[in-house]
Amino acid sequence: MPLITHLSWGRMTVEGLGEGKDFKLWPGGGRPWDWAETGTRHEPGIQPADVRELLDHGCTVIVLSRGMDLVLQTMPETLELLRSQGVEVVHAETKAAVERYNELAATAAAVGGLFHSTC
Repeated sequence: MPLITHLSWGRMTVEGLGEGKDFKLWPGGGRPWDWAETGTRHEPGIQPADVRELLDHGCTVIVLSRGMDLVLQTMPETLELLRSQGVEVVHAETKAAVERYNELAATAAAVGGLFHSTC
């Protein structure tokens, strides 16, 4: 699992992926998270389309960051989709989300996540 080795406002570093602002991570890989791909905005927030790639990569635990200042929302439909697929969801402020993701990634858990490094 790629670990997040650095987090500060507007910047994250992920093993094997380098630096970026926002990331989608899954077992064995990841990529920058470009909100423009799905038209994501802080409200209504993370959409079902944003998590489908994580489901496609076999994640059984998904960490959703809420931003450093808890501004990023998550659509209820997104949480419903994940729960209907039997996925455990961790929904937390970004620093706490990164800590939990790294803990899970250090085990054999099939963990993925969406990480937003600003508001």
